[in-house]
Amino acid sequence: MSKPIYVLSGPNLNLLGAREPEIYGHQTLEDVQRLCEARASALGCSIVFRQSNHEGELIDWIQEARTEGSALVINPAGYGHTSVAILDALKAVGVPVVECHLSNPASREAFRHQTYVSLAATGTVSGFGAASYELAIEAAAGLVGEASK
Repeated sequence: MSKPIYVLSGPNLNLLGAREPEIYGHQTLEDVQRLCEARASALGCSIVFRQSNHEGELIDWIQEARTEGSALVINPAGYGHTSVAILDALKAVGVPVVECHLSNPASREAFRHQTYVSLAATGTVSGFGAASYELAIEAAAGLVGEASK
């Protein structure tokens, strides 16, 4: 796989390990990045790992993944429930999209049960803490492999 898998994280994920650890765990975003890099390497892939609290920056990176990436893993965080703009960018990306969540949104508040991102994602991985990212990378790599057959 010559192009990297883009792994994008939305708002407040820079606070992992400190923000509501009973929900999101004690691992930091840097810990998650190391896990993702190791999993991608084991699969023969590379990743571009980024986080932003800014919707427009996430959209710019999604658009970048159209030409520079082989697939996209996205944890939209709160933007998943609010951003039609991110949905529109994902619909135009043209590469496999895997939605990722640390917690299980379906077991939380009602407003978290559905996301706009799900409307554009090939699939969703949620509820496994930091391992959700690793599983999402595996899924994305598998989807890229299937597309190249």
